[in-house]
Amino acid sequence: MASAERSLVDALRSSTPTYSFEFFPPKDDEGEALLWQTIADLEPLDPTFVSVTYGAGGTSQERTVRITARIAEQTRMRPVGHLTLVGQTKGEIESVLKQYAAAGVDNVLALRGDPKGGPRAPWEPHPDGMTYAIDLVELASEIGGFEIGVAAFPEGHPDAASLDHDAEVLVAKAEAGAHYAITQLFFRASDYFGLVDRVRALGSDIPIVPGIMPILNFAQVARMAELSGAAMPTEVLEQIEPIADDKVAVRAKGIELATQLCRDLLAGGAPGLHFTTLNRSKGTREIFEALRAEGLV
Repeated sequence: MASAERSLVDALRSSTPTYSFEFFPPKDDEGEALLWQTIADLEPLDPTFVSVTYGAGGTSQERTVRITARIAEQTRMRPVGHLTLVGQTKGEIESVLKQYAAAGVDNVLALRGDPKGGPRAPWEPHPDGMTYAIDLVELASEIGGFEIGVAAFPEGHPDAASLDHDAEVLVAKAEAGAHYAITQLFFRASDYFGLVDRVRALGSDIPIVPGIMPILNFAQVARMAELSGAAMPTEVLEQIEPIADDKVAVRAKGIELATQLCRDLLAGGAPGLHFTTLNRSKGTREIFEALRAEGLV
């Protein structure tokens, strides 16, 4: 059974940086076996928490809930359960919250989620569902017993009118009951610190955890960045594009860039690091070990 000496929010507000890992729900039993091997590889690092996403367009919910519950029941790690509004009634979302609670999962990440047509498709709420992540934050708060995380966007949500408006939305989610935020992937520390500054200027002290995705496969990360609205900076492209046909070199450079980004974030006061693992442990472990050798985590 997962055990936690202190709450996740207390950990994020402490002076010691947190570190955490994100997994995605596998499509089949073979993928699930790989995921559990990755979880076993990363558990000895004693992360502050781990999370399991939903598939695109809200798919794979059942597998996500089952895997999250199993992490709570069979490991020492603290799981954060993902929730989205995609294709679900309010009653179905309440049911997922209750499933998490019954499994001992008392941390949830409240997300609107990507439309079924992809991140850039028009949003169409379920007729009996909810429209915004803040609605989900309010529902989880009403049910009670959860620490609630939300998404944050260093370069702004694709639908946001401006960076300032995007910060206002995050602050509104905090005021509705969100306890912390985890950012979308990004590549420049300045984008993260710009978001933090905008939120602090609005009077909110919600902890904002930077989300880290190392470039281990250039085409894959470039596509994910494009879909999420994150720009691949010129200074990154200048280092990756000349070696784009050399997978080994791209991976090594991606690890180097991500490690430096982590150093810059921690030096600037980020409360921790949240690694997107893509269900493989090796790259994440390499970055983590480099940071640990320097006494940063």
